[in-house]
Amino acid sequence: MAEPHRFFPGRGAHDPGLALFLNAGDPGPPDRFEELLLMLDESGVDCLELAVPFPDSITDGPVIRRSARRALDSGVDLAWTLDLLARVRPRLRHTRVALLADWRYSVHPAGPREFLARARDAGADGVLVHGAPPRARPGCLEAAAHLGQPMVTTCYARSEPAVLEEAARTASAYLYLVAHYGRTGSAALDPRSLEPVLSRLKKLTEAPVAVGFGVRTAADVSAVGRLGADAAVVGTAVVARLERALLTGADPVTEARACVAELLGSAAEPPGSATDTSTGRNP
Repeated sequence: MAEPHRFFPGRGAHDPGLALFLNAGDPGPPDRFEELLLMLDESGVDCLELAVPFPDSITDGPVIRRSARRALDSGVDLAWTLDLLARVRPRLRHTRVALLADWRYSVHPAGPREFLARARDAGADGVLVHGAPPRARPGCLEAAAHLGQPMVTTCYARSEPAVLEEAARTASAYLYLVAHYGRTGSAALDPRSLEPVLSRLKKLTEAPVAVGFGVRTAADVSAVGRLGADAAVVGTAVVARLERALLTGADPVTEARACVAELLGSAAEPPGSATDTSTGRNP
């Protein structure tokens, strides 16, 4: 099993980690998307959940579904995403990459072992398989362990105890706690529902626990840290900001930089400023 400290080292209640979700290739073109990823690294983003775009996600709201459609329409697929990851990952000094792929669209056609081997070889620090049927999960986790590919597991705040225990036991990259049922971008964060389950999960696993769905602002990021999470996952808020940049002709990299600065609760730092270069965060 991989060392759990690889993701969100040193993060916690007073300084929770930040993970961002993006569909690979959106916004394009490819060289601009690569520049965006390098900027996230420089800005101190701890984890990038990089999705292989797939259509009609039942767990995503309209903002992320439109993002996936733009990427698919521009030709982004699994091979494109893995090529991108292989080019960019060696240049990232701080940001870890969790590759998110849909079971039906990307993982099953290749076969779990082949898919996971390709993800590992491309440089994925972790893999999150979306929509895997329960019968397929043990084999997928077994293949990942054999290949040395760390895995992200998921559970809901209202999952049954057995589900929480399985997610905690099998997390080898980090555990993603989904704050509420529904689609991304559909509801605000409710901290009251999270504290008991976070406390339980932290007793069940040594892997970091990240909270997503409904995390939109710096206040939300701080709130999940105070509740005991190691990190917060932001998706719709940043993807919506990038979409607005596309629609208005603004520079998406500039907009993303400002969005990250807001989520981290700091002003955007100009080049050469007094920033901790190992993390991109102010000391």
